[in-house]
Amino acid sequence: MKTRFLVALFFIFWIQNVMAIEEPRYTLIFKTGTFEVRQYAPMLVAETVVEGDMDEASTRGFRRIADYIFGNNQSAQTGSAAKIAMTAPVTLEPQSEKIAMTAPVTMSSANSTSSNTDNNMTSSTKWRVHFVMPSQYTSANIPQPKNADVKLREIAGKYFAVNSYTGFNTQSGVQAKTDLLMAWVQEKKLKALSNPQLSRYDPPWTLPMFRRNEIMVEIEEAKAPN
Repeated sequence: MKTRFLVALFFIFWIQNVMAIEEPRYTLIFKTGTFEVRQYAPMLVAETVVEGDMDEASTRGFRRIADYIFGNNQSAQTGSAAKIAMTAPVTLEPQSEKIAMTAPVTMSSANSTSSNTDNNMTSSTKWRVHFVMPSQYTSANIPQPKNADVKLREIAGKYFAVNSYTGFNTQSGVQAKTDLLMAWVQEKKLKALSNPQLSRYDPPWTLPMFRRNEIMVEIEEAKAPN
């Protein structure tokens, strides 16, 4: 019952605020077709690690963090619960058992290299899901989660290679888009530093042709080609 209420509340909240949804800030470095290299500003995220296949993990992770932003938290200023504005996207990344959960984004080690990243988006059974918190918040003033499974984490500015596309996200489709991105990264002689991650920007009722999705992978600092 609580889950249905949270989902319904999210739908209402999204409809009321769809034109005001905040997204992470970045600078476009260069673009080729659907592929981009972006430099992202530092950000603060709320994240959780869940188990299951891609769809199960996405649902469980979303519900857990939605519970946090809709009031299962404690304000640092007032000591009471606070509602945090919804942002986009919701990001999902496979979590390798072999890579320690140290400081990266939506799920991989910042110390990873292209030789030990896991590009398989279909076989993982453990995932990290995160929302980027509104830019008005810092680690000092953001409400603290009451659920110990929801963590807040500051992420330094990073470079990402990105493949943007529309449509539904089936496991095979996500893997195909991931393979295309990783091939482009190799073609451009970029160095991947993390596992790929899936970012989704739209509510569930959005028609497939209007859905905005991105596969992203952290890379070493890159410049526009001459």
